Amino acid sequence: MHSGRLRVILDACVLYPAPIRDLLLTFADQRLYQPLWSKEIQNEWKRNLLANRPDLSEDQLNWTIGRMNDSFPDANVTEYEPYISSAMLPDEDDRHVVAAAIKGKADVIVTFNLKDFPKTELEALDIMVVHPDKFVLNVIDLDKQAAVQGFRKMVSRLKNPPLTNEDVLNTLEKNEINNGVIALRKLLS
Repeated sequence: MHSGRLRVILDACVLYPAPIRDLLLTFADQRLYQPLWSKEIQNEWKRNLLANRPDLSEDQLNWTIGRMNDSFPDANVTEYEPYISSAMLPDEDDRHVVAAAIKGKADVIVTFNLKDFPKTELEALDIMVVHPDKFVLNVIDLDKQAAVQGFRKMVSRLKNPPLTNEDVLNTLEKNEINNGVIALRKLLS
């Protein structure tokens, strides 16, 4: 069932960095869009994070994934496997993302890997592919007040160590959310 809100597949590469994951899920919690993912997408970012961050445990990341699934019970796309063969992509390892987008009736896939999701292939499926910075900017433009409120809530949750708005904005900039940060800075000033 399509609720009228934008339905968005979050690729593993945008769920991997905690600052981006937190911002995107905070905006979803503000009902600015409907997030979508699959178990395979979740497993991919978890596997990569465990490989690159020995200070994190599988239990910690399973807890995070559990919270994500509890907070967004309609986000987890299942039974998308029959659509995998119809997704013609340069990297076969990304076909499951498009298959989940098709099954989940997604409007958008948010990913850093734009080259792996050819625009023409996805336009034929009526799915847009967007860089997370552009997506954040678009979401802010949808409802500036809700976006700022969500951002402030997110910052207030960050207590170990406590961070300021500017600390979080700087971290997001380091994670390639440049235009989104510019927009948030203007709205917060």
